[in-house]
Amino acid sequence: MERKPYPSDLSNAEWELMAPYIPDAEAGGRPRAADMREVLNAIFYVLKSGIQWDMLPHDFPPKGTVYHYYNTWRKDGTWQRLNAALRGELRQELGRHETPSAGIADSQSVKTSAKGGDADTMQASP
Repeated sequence: MERKPYPSDLSNAEWELMAPYIPDAEAGGRPRAADMREVLNAIFYVLKSGIQWDMLPHDFPPKGTVYHYYNTWRKDGTWQRLNAALRGELRQELGRHETPSAGIADSQSVKTSAKGGDADTMQASP
């Protein structure tokens, strides 16, 4: 039975972009039973809605499976590689270089005290 879609689900186009970057199952282990698109949909559901892993709806893969992939990919750098690859593809589509050649950092000053300096600290009594 097909489940109803959630707003956080990947579209077909999004899945086609992301699928090549999902690591293959480890060699020599059990064959992967989980549908990786559904695992990603579940991860994005948790991240977008802010729920706890234990509150993952039952129509997604088991919460232990989903969390396992999320945490494994966090530790092995999959999320960083995926983000870098997709960012590079988008930049190329926009006619830019894959990686930025310059960056701009901006800061602003914020008053933290009207007194300034040591005037706001209490002096020890003699």
